[in-house]
Parts: sequence; structure tokens; C-alpha cells
Amino acid sequence: MQAPALPRPHRDDVRIAVGGLLGGLALWGFGLGMNSGRLLDGSWLLVPLVAMAALELLRRTRPRFAVVTGTLVLVADQFTQGSLATVLMYTDLMYAAALYGTPAAARRLPVSTGLVTVAVTLGFVAWLRQPEAILIGVATGLVSFGPAATGLLVRGHREAAQAERLRAEQTALLAEMDRAQAVTAERARMARELHDMVANHLSAIAIHSTAALSLDDQDTTRTALKTIRENSVEGLAEMRRLIGILRDAGEDQEPAAAPTLAGLGDLVEQSRTNGLDVGLTTSGDLAGLPAPVELAAYRIVQESLTNALKHAGPGRVTVAVDRTDACVGIRVDSPYGDRGGPRAPGSGAGLVGMRERAALLGGTFEAGPDAPGGEFWRVCARLPLEGVTE
Repeated sequence: MQAPALPRPHRDDVRIAVGGLLGGLALWGFGLGMNSGRLLDGSWLLVPLVAMAALELLRRTRPRFAVVTGTLVLVADQFTQGSLATVLMYTDLMYAAALYGTPAAARRLPVSTGLVTVAVTLGFVAWLRQPEAILIGVATGLVSFGPAATGLLVRGHREAAQAERLRAEQTALLAEMDRAQAVTAERARMARELHDMVANHLSAIAIHSTAALSLDDQDTTRTALKTIRENSVEGLAEMRRLIGILRDAGEDQEPAAAPTLAGLGDLVEQSRTNGLDVGLTTSGDLAGLPAPVELAAYRIVQESLTNALKHAGPGRVTVAVDRTDACVGIRVDSPYGDRGGPRAPGSGAGLVGMRERAALLGGTFEAGPDAPGGEFWRVCARLPLEGVTE
């Protein structure tokens, strides 16, 4: 079985190794050694120098092996004249071991080198019994403890920076998700507004145009065309209002006011013009309601009348709006049965839109027969007033 190949050294590690080796050769060429009178004189210092330079190639890929082996090489270097380049490369190996090693090894390295520094200092002071022995301990600390502590400090800063970058990416991702959700919610709101504003007018146009085409009577056709024109003009006005809001007109132009419950009378009158028999009753003070509640209540009544125009049987449609201290209640009853005349197609989006409007305000919405086998289709909505902002 073939042994796995060693990882390719980083280009910066190659540069450090080559630079350290060339620097050590230059010092040796000038005859600059650190120690004299050692056991191995002359060119023997090149052996630890070359070995330490080779270990520099592993400082990033095998930091633990490099620092352990480098320690043995540094000890061997003490038996030669010694090279400053060898010592400097060893300090770099110690720094790299704390920076690129495992988190546990990085935490243990300053502690172990600190203990070694204290032990060397006390040992040489007890052995030599001279104050100069402290310098040996200082040199040991500069070679081992200093680089290890520096590597751990740099590692901590890098990890903190990485954590901040990750937090920033997560924040940006959450912001993008919030933006996407806001766009989706705004699209849904615009779809509800567009449906509720236009559906009533287009339903009336569809019904009266069908009647005009199916009945060969001049008076009926004229009445239908008049109703079609009125609904077309009002639908275009509503459409222009929405488009004006979307275009965000200049500051000198005030946007058209949203419909309020004060306009329920006009809405009912318009439904009567479209051929619907409608009765309206209100109770409580409908003035001063929060704008979201007032708009939702108006749209629910409007859509209920639109559905009644399209689907209700012959008979009277009743609209009741009741305001209490806690909520606004809406109830619309329309005859349940076959009207026997032209109908406008429906997509079911109206009920979905009314339910969404009530849910956005924390209210309730129900639509269906008033009783099993009942005679009326009933729409009930309750819109709370508490916790709703303007």
C-alpha cells in the first residue's frame, strides 16, 4: 500500500525556507557564528541550518511535527558554532505551530513554553549561581514562549475576524430574506387592492354587457350601456389611483385618499345601480377608526357585494357594520340560489383576499351558508381595533 503523499508546501513557506537558508549561508560565509569552542566546529552548523530550512516547508501543513523536530534540531545546533538564521527559523516554527495547529495545541503551547522558560531560568541560576544566568532564561523565553504567545494572539484575532465576517454574512442573508418576504407581502397586498377595486366594476360590466347582447330591446340595451359606462369610468378612476400610488408621484401631488367607511353609502348606491337590491345598517361610531381597519372593512363589504352581484339569487342583500370598543363586525347576507340571469365568471380570489385582510389584522373571517340547507350565503368578519397602528 502506497503511503499518502505529503501536502504541497505553501509558496510563502517556500520563500521563508529559501530566505532563511540563504541568510544562514551568508552569515556562515562571513564567519559569523553564535558560539565558539563548541564540540562541532566549522561547517557543522550547516547541518542544523539546512534541516531547519527544510522544516519551514512544513510550518503550515504539518506544524506540530515541524516544531517538535525543530526543537531537536535547535538542541543539536547548540553543539555547533550555531547560526542566528537557525534560531530565527525555529521561532517562526513555534509561531506557526500556535497559529496553524489545532486549537487545543495552540492553547497548550504558550503554557508549556512558559513553564520551560521558568524551569530553564531557575535551573541555570541554581547551577551557575550568577545573575547572568537569568539572561539564558530570557533568551529561552524569546525563542519559545514569545513566538507561541504571539501566534496564539494572532490566531485569536483571526478567529474573531472570521466570526465577524460570518455574522455579517448571516445578517446580510437575513436582510435579503426579509426583503424578499417584504416584496412578496407587498405583491400580495397590491393583488388584493387591484382585485377589490376592479372586480366590482368589471363584474357589473360583464353582467350588463351579457344582458345587452342577449336581449333584443333598445331600452334595455341603452340602460345596460349607461351602467357599463359608469362602471368603466369609476374602474378607471380606481385604477389611476392605484397606479399613482405605485409611481410615487412628486411631493407637490397628494395621493388620492383611500376609501373609508363613510363611503359605504355610495358603494351601496352603486350596487343598486348595477341591479342589486341592497340594504345597509350601521351601528356605533364608524369615524376615527385606524386606517388599516377602515380600509379592510370597506374592501370586505365591496368584495361581498361583488360576489353577490355575480352569484346571489334573486332577493335582498343586507349589509350590517357594527363598531364596538374592541372590534368592527361585518355581516353580509345574500340570497342563496339560482338568479336565472347572466353571470360573471369567478376565480375564488375574492374570498382568499377577504380572509387575508382579516388575518393580517389578527381578525376572523367566515363565509358560507347561514345554516345547513339555509337560504342565505353569509360573510362574517371581525376586525380587532387593539394593537393596530396607523
